Amino acid sequence: MRGIRGFTLVELLIVVLIIGALAAIAVPRITASATTAKNNACKTNVDVINTQIELYKADIGSWPSALTDVTGDVNYFPDGAPECPYSTAYTMNSDNRVPDHGH
Repeated sequence: MRGIRGFTLVELLIVVLIIGALAAIAVPRITASATTAKNNACKTNVDVINTQIELYKADIGSWPSALTDVTGDVNYFPDGAPECPYSTAYTMNSDNRVPDHGH
């Protein structure tokens, strides 16, 4: 039995501390990356919707009376209207634009 060696408690504690330190560095970076991705997705959705509003104006000859005139039309959004990653509804303002959410 004397030839069998294992890890000491001190060695295991050092490994746990190193893993904890690495996690403390990595988790905030992952969270920040997720937030940045959501912000970029929201801005892209706003740009796409505004482009489709312009296309609607070119096709029909007038601005849509409601955002659903564009987002509900499969000619403009065949896969359905984009959804905000923050679960906030997009709205059209009086300038016939969807404003940036400011996320």
